[in-house]
Amino acid sequence: MAALCQRIDYDSIFDYCVREKVKFIYARCFQNANPWLIGLFKRLKKAGIHSVTEIPTYPYDQEFAHFDWKTRMGLKVDQLFREKLYRQMDALVTFSDSEHIFGQRTIRISNGVDFDSIPLHIPINRDPLTINHEPLHLIGVAEVHDWHGFDRIMTGLGHYKGEREVVFHIVGGVHPSRMNSVFMPIIEKYGLQDKIIFHGTMFGDELTAVFNQCQFAIGSLGRHRSGITVIKTLKNREYATRGIPFIYSEQDSDFDHQPYVLKAPADESPIDIQQIIDFMNHFQMKPAEIRKTVEHLTWKIQMQRVIDAILL
Repeated sequence: MAALCQRIDYDSIFDYCVREKVKFIYARCFQNANPWLIGLFKRLKKAGIHSVTEIPTYPYDQEFAHFDWKTRMGLKVDQLFREKLYRQMDALVTFSDSEHIFGQRTIRISNGVDFDSIPLHIPINRDPLTINHEPLHLIGVAEVHDWHGFDRIMTGLGHYKGEREVVFHIVGGVHPSRMNSVFMPIIEKYGLQDKIIFHGTMFGDELTAVFNQCQFAIGSLGRHRSGITVIKTLKNREYATRGIPFIYSEQDSDFDHQPYVLKAPADESPIDIQQIIDFMNHFQMKPAEIRKTVEHLTWKIQMQRVIDAILL
């Protein structure tokens, strides 16, 4: 009963907003549009309280293709009510280039980062005379899903015939079904047991230690699988804030032309590991120089753009 009430009883939220004279609400889409949520935002609108909802990825329906039936049913409910819900808002916030989503106007911003919570990358000292011959360590950080496309890196490692050792570190949760049906067959086919390291979920100093062991980061390589072409992922911004070069396959106007980025094709081809090695053999930027390029992407600056679009 308590769980049900949490989903349908929003009186306490409305009362709090009115009592505390809240002027503006920033919500984040959880694919959970329903009649009760519509009722809440309709009441907030009548009370003169402005609101927006951030849609982190758009379109997102295809991301649910491989989820369990219960989650897919939740999406069906969302599809029924989301346009009615967003009509109660002032706008939708998006990291895409879409000017309208679900019949509502958008405010287009970049995903923001918190500089205070992300330490600068400090690579482990290496001999400059032998650095291009030492093992190259790659890192991918994610709660791993199909759209991250890490299998493309694995297959690329399987095809790689060069002499330089390359190791791929995966930090984050991997669902057993993905591990068993996608990753393990690739690892076993190419004998990559000692080339791919699954660290599991890590935070803080433990995560930073793995980052500092690595020289190059892996962004999303499978957004096309979800029907997404343009997106401004948080992971790209976190990598740049740390000051580590990286690869991704979507379109991201903040990074597409940066010298510390390697773009991959948005298809199912294995990632060319030799291309990453060649890129890193000539890469000269320091972590602090990379970090400086994203100073305008702090959450403070991005949120001010939303506030200005609604309240000014």
